[in-house]
Amino acid sequence: MDVGIRELRDGLSRHLAEVREGRTITITDHGKPIAQIVPLQVPTVLERLVAEGKVTPAKRRKRPAPAPIKTAGPVSDLIDEQRR
Repeated sequence: MDVGIRELRDGLSRHLAEVREGRTITITDHGKPIAQIVPLQVPTVLERLVAEGKVTPAKRRKRPAPAPIKTAGPVSDLIDEQRR
């Protein structure tokens, strides 16, 4: 949404309400964009816990899961084989 400086000044409360709803407002001066008002990014729960020092992020990424084992029988047969 583009808003001129005068319109922004005259309707600041209304425009800030739109930003609260998640919209970005581009401020123009004589039709040329000069600034933007953007909503603040609310941190996720994990980001907040890391910032508070209650959680430590993992040191390395999780490895991908191994390829599935192909079998013709039920899982119970595989378990029986492993128990022998």
